Amino acid sequence: MQREEIQLLIISFSIVLFTLLLTVFILFFFFQKKKTKFLTDKLEAELRFQSELTKSKIEIKEQTLTNVSRELHDNVGQMLSVVLMQMNFLIEDNNRYSVSELKKIKELVTKSLNEIRLLSKLMNGDIFLNTNFITAISEDLDRIKALKKIKCEIHVSGEVRKINIEHETIIYRILQESISNILRHSCSDSIKINVLFTDVNCRIDIIDTGKGFDLEKYKKGSGLSNIETRADLIGANFMIYSDNKGTIVTIDYPIKE
Repeated sequence: MQREEIQLLIISFSIVLFTLLLTVFILFFFFQKKKTKFLTDKLEAELRFQSELTKSKIEIKEQTLTNVSRELHDNVGQMLSVVLMQMNFLIEDNNRYSVSELKKIKELVTKSLNEIRLLSKLMNGDIFLNTNFITAISEDLDRIKALKKIKCEIHVSGEVRKINIEHETIIYRILQESISNILRHSCSDSIKINVLFTDVNCRIDIIDTGKGFDLEKYKKGSGLSNIETRADLIGANFMIYSDNKGTIVTIDYPIKE
């Protein structure tokens, strides 16, 4: 009888040990699978972020070159044509030679040089990497104000906080795309950007006083979708409001310590 009890005890112990080992193996397999999925998702998210970052950088350069080309043709080219025409008049007719005529030519040349300097500054491809997004977008607004004759202003409130440089590049691209939409579609005579820093977030409002648009129709467009996708990639909330008095685009970016 005692021998049977010992055998039963050994069998019971073996069953318990096997069950315990099986449980440990299942738990290990489960957590390993969960860990692998987490790492895979993290890697995919990082690849998506880097892809969007690269795309944003390329778009910034492309838009910069497009703007420079347009302004060289529409503004600088026209002013230099006028200068050339006036110089030809002076060469052909000595009687028109006067200090006032030369002053007019000088003013046009000076204005052309100033615009070329402004465009040259814009062509600095690393502007969004060497400075923060506030400085970069402020220089864009200065250029628009000088060349497009549109009222532009930016207001910054709170203590400016340091933001991840890659996130700044995407924020800058969001602002560029929003401003581009205003210039192309809104017929607004002003662009206003409010930037508010708090301890936990950076809230950016891009405001225009244009004709507005139908949000339901615009949601189908790629422009809004691109902005929303980029905001989501950096963990920011994206909001938009529009009526016949203008549009407000809001980006609420969380600041992590």
